Amino acid sequence: MAFDYKRMMQRELNVGLKDQKIRYAAGCTAILISVFLGNIPLLLLGAVLVVTARLRWCPVYSGMTRSTVDPNEDTSGGCCGGGHGAH
Repeated sequence: MAFDYKRMMQRELNVGLKDQKIRYAAGCTAILISVFLGNIPLLLLGAVLVVTARLRWCPVYSGMTRSTVDPNEDTSGGCCGGGHGAH
């Protein structure tokens, strides 16, 4: 499997809703643990997970041309997780 560095910089919706929830949970947990342990790398990892969950875009997924977005998923909110507000 080849990694495409040029494609990695293209921002596209490639994190599905289930993957987003897992990233939020893992990221918040990592941040919370890092605060108690004083572990900077764990804090950075947690921050990256939370940011990629919020944006629903992962540059590593883009580079590997991978996506966890379900074709039946509503993607009208765009790449920034819109559509979660009041309707």
